[in-house]
Amino acid sequence: MRYSGGVAEGFGAVADAFSRNFAEDAELAELAELGAAVTVFAGGRKVVELWGGVADERDGRPWERDTIVPVFSCTKGIVGVCAHLLAQEGRLDLDAPVARHWPEFARAGKEAITPRMVLGHRAGLPVLDRVLSFEEIAAWTPVVRAIEEQEPLWEPGAAHEYHGHVFGFLIGELIRRITGLTPGAYFREAAGDELGLRAWIGLPPGELGALARLAEAGGRPPLPGPESLVTRIVTMNGALVFPGLDEPHGWNDPALLAAEFPGAGAVASATGLAGLYAAAATGVDGSAPLLKRDTITGAVRELTAGPSWSGFPDMGARWGSGFLLDSPGFRTMLGPRSFGNDGAGGQFAFGDDEWGVGFAYVANRMIGHGDARAKRLVAAVRECLSGGPRQ
Repeated sequence: MRYSGGVAEGFGAVADAFSRNFAEDAELAELAELGAAVTVFAGGRKVVELWGGVADERDGRPWERDTIVPVFSCTKGIVGVCAHLLAQEGRLDLDAPVARHWPEFARAGKEAITPRMVLGHRAGLPVLDRVLSFEEIAAWTPVVRAIEEQEPLWEPGAAHEYHGHVFGFLIGELIRRITGLTPGAYFREAAGDELGLRAWIGLPPGELGALARLAEAGGRPPLPGPESLVTRIVTMNGALVFPGLDEPHGWNDPALLAAEFPGAGAVASATGLAGLYAAAATGVDGSAPLLKRDTITGAVRELTAGPSWSGFPDMGARWGSGFLLDSPGFRTMLGPRSFGNDGAGGQFAFGDDEWGVGFAYVANRMIGHGDARAKRLVAAVRECLSGGPRQ
């Protein structure tokens, strides 16, 4: 496999793993890597930046250094960093009622729900009863009103279920109430612009030409029927499609990506995501970390694991406050201070202040359950850092 970019001395194993991902299962074309990128920061310094393959299989446009791609629920990690920045500044109390900043939220039995419950997928609001159109969701305010009307499905804090899209809109509205900015705009102001990160919640029109086109691998099992909870969660009651890449309002649709869907709608490059996590965990190029050690300690305290409220089997995922935690068997990272998120297409990004790492892998070939591409790359990073966590 020919790829572009480079690695620092001692990180050749990551380049080897990246190359093998393109060759892996090459006899099954739908499982071979199409286009992808991986970036790793260690100790605040970029040590891996690799990219290769095809950004758009229709015309063979190559993946470039600046290529961006939809990253699905990796968006939640961006929103999580924003929430913890506000908490660190004393502007948001994660353990006080959401209604402190959003009085209308307290309706229908939600007066005791805290931001931390939402960040841990424990608020009882994984899905909304109101059926909204795509246009209403993109307009933001109708979603906010539906959240205000919604009754929790269980006693808040007592159980968990993945809050797929509601996570982003609920925490996003808190960000808007506190800062006056939508979550995408606040992220750019708080971190994205200053750090030059190629990551956005709301695709800028000028970046459309750098966008990779998603392609679906064969063999993904279909979602259950439209009335099932999991389907309602991931499609917002059918207003969205999944994977539905090229259907109306599918995940290749510029109109969807330009709107702010802060639970799953970000676009980013690998370097943009890895740079955010490196900045959060260690700082980059000598700068102070965005998140203090005590802030990260609170973020990585386990809130959620095991079977969900609906009885969905335990997949091995562990959640802290806004972040997926190191979850061997589900998403292995580096250790107990790793925090990140993954995306439906196989994308994966995380930081770790103990190991001093910011990592991100993105791709446009969407492979379903059992996708091992990111796992191989993380294992290679661990091999390269075989000396263990920094002291």
